[in-house]
Amino acid sequence: MTADMQTRWPAHGGDLAAAEARWGGPAEGWLDLSTGINPWPYPLPEIAAEAWTRLPAAAADVELRRAAARRYRAPGPEAVLPIPGSGAAIQALPRLRPPGQVAVIGPTYGEHAAAWRAAGHRVAEVASPDAIGEADVVVVVNPNNPDGRLLPQPLLLALAEQLAARAGLLVVDEAFADGLRGGSVLPALPAAMVVLRSFGKFYGLAGLRLGFAIGRPETLAPLAEAVGPWAVSGPALAIGCRALADSPWADTTQARLAEASARLERLLLAAGLAMVGGTPLFRLADCGNAHRLWHRLGTAGILTRAFSDRPSLLRFGLPASDHDWDRLARALAG
Repeated sequence: MTADMQTRWPAHGGDLAAAEARWGGPAEGWLDLSTGINPWPYPLPEIAAEAWTRLPAAAADVELRRAAARRYRAPGPEAVLPIPGSGAAIQALPRLRPPGQVAVIGPTYGEHAAAWRAAGHRVAEVASPDAIGEADVVVVVNPNNPDGRLLPQPLLLALAEQLAARAGLLVVDEAFADGLRGGSVLPALPAAMVVLRSFGKFYGLAGLRLGFAIGRPETLAPLAEAVGPWAVSGPALAIGCRALADSPWADTTQARLAEASARLERLLLAAGLAMVGGTPLFRLADCGNAHRLWHRLGTAGILTRAFSDRPSLLRFGLPASDHDWDRLARALAG
């Protein structure tokens, strides 16, 4: 292992190949707590062969829009655009507006700012909505990744109204909102707002690459044209329809995640870490020298999420089994 491998921070979570290059292959396999994905995924239903062999049907797309509108409390299916992961909208939205001033309310994860900069916009990270200045686009991750900060709906609606007065846009990324009750800005949907939802995190099926942009039809039209026809695969349509309509599973999962998140917080506090915040899918801890703990856990085959710009913080996802909980507890004890 080179000195660079010892000191370099990860660019993102879930990169097990990079972890193995840095620390080698752990005897017990990797315990990946770096991604903030539900470790108890939605059970996959049987999928008709036609979903694999034919182009996605328009009727299936409409059914998914209806299921998503009911689940997310959107005004109707016309306000929902299925996309291949919310990352597709993060990349496309900046290319649909002329270069301007963008304010990203942070600190938050870096994909939004990077995408807007790459499209030629001037981007500033600001600490609160009061500091957006003359920005014509504002991005809010709500609840925030990684600290779980949650801006209330009235504040977001006032911000959308402020931006509408200058033909602006408010992007509300609710990738981690499914685990909360009442954490969404929806059903309110002003014309100057687009809400992004991630299916894979709460439903534990990140590899399916399914997400949604929710907004007024006239706001979504350019994005729909940008992602093109058949953007979501037939299997993703089928699984998304089934999962989004399964309210009992969602209710049970919200309770399960809340209980596990509280258990994780107790474990981290018992290990002497200071809690910063989080969501039901992860907790953020102040470790003092986070790199030392990140490296120690990595040596034990446990991957956590570190941050190059906040070197005291580590983000921990949820262990899936009693064995994983015990393994994390032993590693934290040193």
